Amino acid sequence: MLRDQSEELRALQDTLYFIGGKWRLPIVNSICNGNRRFREIERSIPGITTRMLSKELKEMEMNKLVKRTVYDESPVLVEYEPTEYCRSFGKIIIEMINWGREHRRVVTKLKG
Repeated sequence: MLRDQSEELRALQDTLYFIGGKWRLPIVNSICNGNRRFREIERSIPGITTRMLSKELKEMEMNKLVKRTVYDESPVLVEYEPTEYCRSFGKIIIEMINWGREHRRVVTKLKG
């Protein structure tokens, strides 16, 4: 029993690592909604800085969440796309959105 709880905690920690703070899920959401170029992703996420987006995309690429493709054009074109591995998180994101909507409804109802 104790080993199962330990494994569950490790799995939960791995999931929280994937979520990775404030920007990871908005970036995943933006890319999955069709924004492929750096500036498109940046414009779709209010408040994110160029530096933070660059850092997150590099980390996401290292963790097999996005694929970066460089096209040899002038100027150079770089596109990002979600991997199948990243897309597998989609159902969880939808559930998180649904939970967040319900939570907001419950909390605002309590305040009123």
